[in-house]
Amino acid sequence: MADSIQVHAVRAGSVQRDAGRRGAARRDAGADPVHGAPALRVEGLGKRVALPGEELTILDGVGFDIARGDTVAIVGASGSGKSTLLSLMAGLDTPSSGSVALDGEPLSALDEDGRARVRGEKVGFVFQSFQLLPSLTALENVMLPLELRGDREVEGPAKAILDKVGLGQRLGHYPRQLSGGEQQRVALARAFVTRPSLLFADEPTGNLDTHTGQAIIELLFELNADAGTTLVLVTHDEHLAQRCGRMLRLDSGRLVP
Repeated sequence: MADSIQVHAVRAGSVQRDAGRRGAARRDAGADPVHGAPALRVEGLGKRVALPGEELTILDGVGFDIARGDTVAIVGASGSGKSTLLSLMAGLDTPSSGSVALDGEPLSALDEDGRARVRGEKVGFVFQSFQLLPSLTALENVMLPLELRGDREVEGPAKAILDKVGLGQRLGHYPRQLSGGEQQRVALARAFVTRPSLLFADEPTGNLDTHTGQAIIELLFELNADAGTTLVLVTHDEHLAQRCGRMLRLDSGRLVP
């Protein structure tokens, strides 16, 4: 799924630049999300895939609201539908039934360019496999979403947040010159530099040892609290999930108590 997100980001680059300028204009004009709408609303969400001779149900009738500023963990065994649900919530895939509304904006009413605009304006991602561009330095990786959004000032904010995650002396290093923990710190900086209203984190410590993973989680929650971001965390780690204010459990594509 992370590869799909990166492909979408590259394909939507020019769309996000234009959308970013329009979004900045709306923010300057004082535009707000739909009054009273939750950060995320999922209603009757289903995803089915046609296979030879049968139809596979991945998600079935999933529904919930996530309030602004909440921290929510989505947990479940492998194959329970967690990553598919995240992909649908982020507008990277379209559901077979049901709907997703982000900040009151129904994603199903938008085409691919429209969903890319919403992601560029409102959503940040942190992946298990870091998803840094190997040909870019740490600073350039963090500057990239600001550039795609069309921001005028990109270097200053990128340097500031890299310093905040403890990498102020590693700005010119490429991903191959950084440890796994350092790469994930760059990924966190990239996710938060746009100050998204909603952050999706997909198994953010899956490729890290226990000690490094714990440090990354502490940093993730610290940055999230500072920014007041709504956090949706997909994980199989129950201990990590308990750090969130709320837990949603999937079993065979359905929400269970």
